[in-house]
Amino acid sequence: LPPRLRPGDTVRFVSPASTPMRASVERSAVMLRGLGLNVQLAPHVFDEHGYLAGRDEDRLADFNDALRDPEVDAIFTTRGGKGAYRIADRLDFAAASAHPKIVLGFSEITFLHLALLKHCGLAAIHGAAWDAGTFGEASAASFRQAVFTTDPIVIEADANEPTNELTTSGVARGPLIGGNQDSLAISSGWLLPKLDGAILLLEAYNMRLGHIDRQLTMLFNAGHLRGVRGIVVGQYTRCGSDATTHGDWTEIDVLRDRLGLLGVPVLGGLPLGHGERPRAVPIGTMATLDADAGVLSVNAGVA
Repeated sequence: LPPRLRPGDTVRFVSPASTPMRASVERSAVMLRGLGLNVQLAPHVFDEHGYLAGRDEDRLADFNDALRDPEVDAIFTTRGGKGAYRIADRLDFAAASAHPKIVLGFSEITFLHLALLKHCGLAAIHGAAWDAGTFGEASAASFRQAVFTTDPIVIEADANEPTNELTTSGVARGPLIGGNQDSLAISSGWLLPKLDGAILLLEAYNMRLGHIDRQLTMLFNAGHLRGVRGIVVGQYTRCGSDATTHGDWTEIDVLRDRLGLLGVPVLGGLPLGHGERPRAVPIGTMATLDADAGVLSVNAGVA
């Protein structure tokens, strides 16, 4: 576990995937300074190279420099997008093991979380909703709790989230591993840690029914989901059918059909992902899924 943050600690913004909006990063820096943190920007944060935040070598150098720099206490990624998969297998895992520090982000950043968990067992934080004005106070509070305290994170299912319909029954316990479904599927065979005994977290953005189906079927048939003890489902934002899709199924029907193959407790409706009021949650620490109570409890991702 990386150490928790304290006032006076230094966080560095890096862009390991796509280029962020400058105004958004600057606004975030002001907010984080208001929490007592020193904020640095990596040299290539605003670079542009096609749809990427600069060349692979520069994005990798920024991330590894942050891992190696003893003055940096946490690495906050500016956004997801595309491109983290290009550098995820070349992170300085020795530095991450020797001096663990918080790596915070979600979506495309799932690649980096999985790589760090696989190669050096480093826990991370899924989510980046520190802005109460944009995401709401509950989201901002979950961020502060996740990075400043060692309190367990408790997240209740939201009946208004469409994936709440997927909830079954039962209780399961294991390390919480996962994040963005697309990143998880693409990680299979080279970045994906073993999921045997784990609680699997799934969330997604802008995926069609066949895309969701193909990826989950591949993960199942390849044996990557063997031994999973339970599944927590977050927000499947802007997902569903399009003009080429026949039938009346929705993304919920596809998820129910595929996840039902595992025969394990499923807890849906969690505010995790790209939707409204998203929460921050540790990845890689022990968690308890209570589908009957509609609650996910996760041990702190910091020490």
